[in-house]
Amino acid sequence: MPKVKTIFQCQACGYISPKWLGRCPDCGAWNSLVEEKREIVGRQSSLISCKSKSEPQPLSEVKRQSEQRMSTEMKELDRVLGGGVVHGSVVLIGGDPGIGKSTLLLQAMAGLCKKYGKVLYVSGEESSEQIKIRADRLSVNSEEIILLSETSVEGIINTASKIIPKVMVIDSVQTVYTEGLVSAPGSVSQVREAAAKLMFFAKKSDIPVFLVGHVTKEGAIAGPRVLEHIVDTVLYFEGNGGHSYRILRTVKNRFGSANEIGIFEMSDSGLLEVDNPSELFLLERPLNVSGSVVVASLEGTRPLMVEIQSLVSQTNFGMPRRTSIGVDFNRVNLLVAVLEKRVGLHLGGMDIFVNVVGGLRIIEPAVDLGIIIAISSSLKDTPVDPKIFVFGEVGLSGEIRAVTQAEARIKEASKIGFKKAVMSAGNSENIKNDFGLEITGVQNVEDCLEAVFS
Repeated sequence: MPKVKTIFQCQACGYISPKWLGRCPDCGAWNSLVEEKREIVGRQSSLISCKSKSEPQPLSEVKRQSEQRMSTEMKELDRVLGGGVVHGSVVLIGGDPGIGKSTLLLQAMAGLCKKYGKVLYVSGEESSEQIKIRADRLSVNSEEIILLSETSVEGIINTASKIIPKVMVIDSVQTVYTEGLVSAPGSVSQVREAAAKLMFFAKKSDIPVFLVGHVTKEGAIAGPRVLEHIVDTVLYFEGNGGHSYRILRTVKNRFGSANEIGIFEMSDSGLLEVDNPSELFLLERPLNVSGSVVVASLEGTRPLMVEIQSLVSQTNFGMPRRTSIGVDFNRVNLLVAVLEKRVGLHLGGMDIFVNVVGGLRIIEPAVDLGIIIAISSSLKDTPVDPKIFVFGEVGLSGEIRAVTQAEARIKEASKIGFKKAVMSAGNSENIKNDFGLEITGVQNVEDCLEAVFS
């Protein structure tokens, strides 16, 4: 009989200790070490065969096979997947509780079963009756969707081998376990081994597998980091409780571009796709109000016109407040310092609030110019022309740097009705098609403020 050994494993990074520790010495997380039991097997039985099933061959002789993709009939989901679901791929979807992960997958399975046949929906958290209630609300009723309430990986694989579905969903990977380990479901070792077995099954059977992953309070997918490494695609479902919009963001994709986003709107009947998000985000934009400017941002290959608002007011405390929502807090502080040093604006005693309207989170540096103009507009109480949009990166010396895909941003703005674009001189010199807009190139922050407020 194999011996059982008790260990303490960090649930954040996987560090193993023979005794309990209050703080993980590897990642520094507090109270993250959990007691787990592990079987000690003999050396002979633990050896893994090193026989290779493939022969080495030159790269030039490798034959490339075309990727076969299946459409989910949800354009936004197909976009973030790179054009559809690839056969044999493993997709991990993470997000906050109640954000709509199960709803999204159930709608996607309804679209897939219409074209390709049976799909298997495995739930370790909900019963079949609970899933049926959600399906009725979404108007999903198909004999091709097979429901299974199971938490054993071996049982799931055996059932899938008999049914042979076209797609399989595991909701969620933290609830399933493998019988080869004695630790509890959701532990680091269980999540790692269960995901590895499901990945091997997907590659061997050529059946795509969707894994739903829980997230921690910091927003990262719970479990070992290796979980994100072994899957082919990692998607994060983002949203704000105060907004009905949901953003599906690609973090990793072996079959397409990363940093793509798909935008949905949550309604009583499920998730609705947003075909033109720029118009939606600018729908309630106030006109002729100080502190508001439109920026041409780029998420993956999709240009977005978003509104950045700023409020600058005299502080009532000894220490002025700095608050930013949707953009990096440290980036805002850096741009405030540029305005003080290079332009001469007095912001040391001012409370500064910056917000990206619509609940979006923008990380690209092209929004720097929008933050600079929004803060200056609010400080001077001077509105920006509603037909002007801006984009560009701001350096510490006050220079405006060029960004990528300027023409795609201009094309998106021309569809909505903008008339003038303010950007870096490097971008304006290389524009081949202005799409009927007035293009203004600026070298530094002072020239930009003069071009916008003159």
